[in-house]
Order: sequence, then C-alpha cells, then structure tokens
Amino acid sequence: MPSLNWIGKAAVVNHHQDVPFRLLEPVQSLSCGDTETGNLIVQGDNLLALKALLPRYAGQVKCIYIDPPYNTGNEGWVYNDNVNSPEIRRWLGEVVGKEGETLDRHDRWLCMMYPRLMLLKQFLREDGAIFVSIDDNEVASLRLLMNEVFGSENFVATVIWQKKYAASNDHKTIAPMHDFVLLYQRTESWRRNLLPRGEEKDSQYKFEDDAGVFRSSDYTCAKTVEERPNLYYSVINPNTGEEIWPKRTRVWAYSQEEHQRHVTEGLIYWGKDGRGKVPAYKRYKHALRNDGIIPQTLWPHEFAGHTDGSRKELREVLHDVPSVSDFATPKPSLLIQRILQIASDKDSIILDSFAGSGTTAHAVLKQNAEDGGNRRFILVEMDEGIARDVTAERVKRVAQGYTNGKGQPVEGLGGGFQFCTLGKPLFDARGHISVDVRFAELARFVWFVETGMGLPAKRASRNTADTASPLLGMHEGRAVYLLYNGILKDRSIDGGNVLTSLLLEHLPAHDGPKVVYAARCAIGAERLRKLGITFKQLPYHLRVAP
Repeated sequence: MPSLNWIGKAAVVNHHQDVPFRLLEPVQSLSCGDTETGNLIVQGDNLLALKALLPRYAGQVKCIYIDPPYNTGNEGWVYNDNVNSPEIRRWLGEVVGKEGETLDRHDRWLCMMYPRLMLLKQFLREDGAIFVSIDDNEVASLRLLMNEVFGSENFVATVIWQKKYAASNDHKTIAPMHDFVLLYQRTESWRRNLLPRGEEKDSQYKFEDDAGVFRSSDYTCAKTVEERPNLYYSVINPNTGEEIWPKRTRVWAYSQEEHQRHVTEGLIYWGKDGRGKVPAYKRYKHALRNDGIIPQTLWPHEFAGHTDGSRKELREVLHDVPSVSDFATPKPSLLIQRILQIASDKDSIILDSFAGSGTTAHAVLKQNAEDGGNRRFILVEMDEGIARDVTAERVKRVAQGYTNGKGQPVEGLGGGFQFCTLGKPLFDARGHISVDVRFAELARFVWFVETGMGLPAKRASRNTADTASPLLGMHEGRAVYLLYNGILKDRSIDGGNVLTSLLLEHLPAHDGPKVVYAARCAIGAERLRKLGITFKQLPYHLRVAP
C-alpha cells in the first residue's frame, strides 16, 4: 500500500504519546447555563486539550467533525489558514527541532495534523466515524494520512460539498465551487443513518386513493425488445378497453406475471381520469421499507448550505462582535447538521477540535431542538480571543436567545456548556501526581489506564466524584478501586491512601477479581492472591500504553 512521507515525520509519528496529561480548569464566568449538560468548550492548543480530554472521553465519541486549516497559503486573516501561526511555529520548533524552521508549508501541515489525528482516533467509539473538511490544497495528502492513521479499509466516502452557488467572475483559471469532506469509520461496526425525507421528497406523493397516498413511477425500463423480448407484450386499460404496447426501444419494467399481480392488487395508475395512454406503477408511502433517504456523496448547496449563507448566519448572531469579519469562510450549520443526521444518534457525543466560530455546537443545538435529541458537544479552540469572544459567545447566544442585527428577538435553542482552560500537568517533572489533582481527576485517568475507555458519565462529574465511592466501576468482570485523597473519610495510614486490612473491610463488595490503585499496600502478597486483589501502586502503575 502506498505510504506518505515528509520532512519531520520521524519527529511527530509518536509525539502524541509524549504529550502530558493536563487538568482542565473551569471558567465559570465564560460558562453558560447548566454546566452539567455535558457540553464543553476548551480553550487551548488542541493537541494538549485532546490529551487532557482523553481520560474522560476515550472510546465515547460517536462523531468527530474537524475543519482544520486548508493550508492555502493565505495569511491575510486572523484565523490562519496556513499553519504559519506563532503557536504552530513554536510547537514545530520544540518537537521537530531546528529542521522545523525550514519546512515548507505542506511539511508543516502534515507535522501538525498527524499527532492530532492519532489522538482523535482514540476518542471514537467502535461504531463512530470522523468527518474532515478540506479543499484541493491538501486533499491528496490528507487521504494518505487518514489511510495511515485510520486504515484504508475504513475509508467510507469523499463527499463533494458545493460551497458556492455562483462562480467568481475574476478567477484566473477554473473557479473552485466545492470543498471535500473525507469520511472514515473507526471500524466496520459503523452504520450510517438515513437522512430525513423532507418536504421535497414528500411532495412527490401527490396522489391518493382508498389504499393511501402514493406517487406514480415509470412502468417501462431502458431495455429494447431484442434485449428483453419477454417484457414486450400488450396491456389493457380497463377503463377504455384500449390495448397498449410499449415502445420497441423501451419495454415494460415488469414481466406479464408481475403485471397481472399489479392489476389484481390495484397497483396500476391510469391517470386522474383513468383514461391514460401509458400505465404507471403506484408506489404507496406507507409501503416504504424505510422512512428516509440514502445519503449520497454529492451535496449541493440547497442540501448542505453555502459559505455566503454561513457568513450571514454567523453575523446575524454576533453582529456586534468586530472580529467576526475575520471569518471569511465559516461552515454553515446545515452542513454539520447533515453530518449529524448521517452519523450520530440522539444521545451521543460530538467532538470538534478545530472549533473556530463554533458552528459544530450551533448545529448540535439545532439538531437537538429539531428531533428532541440529547447530543453533547466538545469544542476545542486554540486562540484565546476567538474562544472567548466568538466560539463561546455564539454558542451562548444561540442557546439562551439573542437580539439580531435588526433588533428582533431570536428564541434560544436551549442547553448550556462549561468553558475550561488547560491547567497544570497531571504529573510533575519527577513523575509524581501533582498536588492540585483531586480524586475526580485522578479517577478519570486511572479508569482510562485500566480500561482504555473514558469513565462512565455517572462517575465522571467533577461535582459528584469527589464524594463518591472508591469503586470506579466494573470492567470485563473486575472491579476497579482508587484510594486517594481520603475517599473513605480517611480511616487509616497516610489519609486513607494505603490499602490496609481496615480499609479493605470498607471497600464496596464485589464477588470477583479486584484491582486496587493506592499509594502503598500493607497486606501480604499471599493474602491478596487469595482475595483476588491485584494491587497497583500510585503513581508508578499509571503508565499509558502506546
């Protein structure tokens, strides 16, 4: 299989493993409404933020949508599209070294994308999928990169989205009218949804009889009498008695036996007055095998929106925010809604690590309002000003309601979110657990190390986990416990962080194997074996497998 190579690849291919796990610090003043909804906006480098989110959300995300820099070379606007921002250049210098100073923009782009995709893959559920927007500048490289990270066997489709409805009159060569959206599944367990039918499709069912609402469809097929002689026969209009033959170049679509069954079951339509010259087949709406439309790879702007509309959509909400004018090509919320309709269920997590103007969150709230869903979003935005003034402010307004540029009130879609920044690393330079780490934060990390999954939502809440049980949960028949920060109301040596016989009596019971994480163990190895307990010492057993 062809592989992709570039200058700097060797330095970044395993870099995602070296990124430290960090704490997330809630910022209440920038949060909105009920912060326990599960919606989250994180401000910070998305590589660091993804690593910080991994212990909570690994294997939990149903759908990822990202709109990374297209690497067009355009540096004329604040939301940089050519990975030449100070943040990226500084990161390249630290990771790639001196060689990073001379990389061309394509090498820089690939260095930036690879470790982020490697982390994103770990977030997906087995039945999850990732959608990536891109244009001609990097689509070929991205396809090879996605093959390497997700596996070529998990490629599903390349969607062509018509982003413009009118061509530029002053374009020097061939005016671009579309972008691409690459779709990869996590595993073959992924299944696409059918799209809602919509008024246009339903309007085709414009006839009705005693059996129900139906539409008429062609009774002929594109075959000649020479190709299908058995489909060349006469039929009788029962209302006129007229004998009707098909054209020799376009015979009937059904055999004589099938036609007789259609006659018996009343499935032939002869027009409003019953005197038509050509029969049609009745397709009843209630007989549809599925009440939806199979998604296609061609998405015209009428179906998925366009960039002109998305700019107006953003400015309608943030008409009084000057920096909104810097967003020349935000994605329309309808585009993301189509992705959600295809690739999410009503109770799923949606992740966007290149959040920008917050369109993904807007689309999630809109889709929830339309179908009664409870999808949650996780957004990551690097730029502090954009995250605060655009991303979070837009989501806040569409959730709670706002006044548009015309002074008209717009009702909110409901929902809230917690805004967070990146805090200190989970471990200090010596590999010890940082003193600021609370039980809830360490619990998420321990569960991730033990299972490779995010801690279930019932235990992951920071507000409840600190006062909950040391039993984190069950995984593959074994119970996982954490003794830390006096979770059992102290009770023993070193504030309850040591596994002793006394503490053992207070652990929630489990009739099966147990795994206990603690600072030390005061119980002998033979007794641990008889009790079915595997002891793992903090912090030394908190090593994440590559």
